[in-house]
Amino acid sequence: MKLLLLGPPGSGKGTQAKRLAEVLGIPQVSTGDILREARRAGTDVGKRAAAIMDSGGLVGDDIVNDLVRERLGRDDAKKGFILDGYPRTVGQAEWLDGYLAESGRKLDVTLVLDVPDDHIVDRIVGRRTDRATGQIYHLKYNPPPAGADLVLRDDDREEVVRARLEAYQRDTAPLIDLYTRRGIVRKVSGIGSMDEVMARLKEALT
Repeated sequence: MKLLLLGPPGSGKGTQAKRLAEVLGIPQVSTGDILREARRAGTDVGKRAAAIMDSGGLVGDDIVNDLVRERLGRDDAKKGFILDGYPRTVGQAEWLDGYLAESGRKLDVTLVLDVPDDHIVDRIVGRRTDRATGQIYHLKYNPPPAGADLVLRDDDREEVVRARLEAYQRDTAPLIDLYTRRGIVRKVSGIGSMDEVMARLKEALT
């Protein structure tokens, strides 16, 4: 099974992709993971990506596509995969279509985790990290112990979260329409416990 998991930042997409990969016995293909792996391995494309990231730039589609091509060409991805964080744009999706077609493959299902923006803001902005232990708490859902020395990470600030959500709506959400026209989109509520969301995802695949 060839799956794509879409959802806004903070929807729990990465966590659910990892769990779903274990259930289905196919690899989770995350662009963040393969960028870090390529950097550690010191491959040519990894060195190119590292130079861009070290200078504070954004890795372009040509490099990301090359990394995805290499990862999906491995033996463990031949029987299926779960794409997590890729494609992010219609341009990347069109490249992916062409690449998969070369080997007679195509995406089977696009699972969309549906979580309202205000819920995501509440979920992320309430997070706090304990300076001493690194433990992450939530002021509402997982309160810290009394006396904990807490810090709000910069990327958990509301203005940063809302900017990331705007970027998702602008760049990535159009993929939902693209794949809906192909009849392969299944929307799942991302609200609830991890187990509740996982049960919905599995039900959407049956």
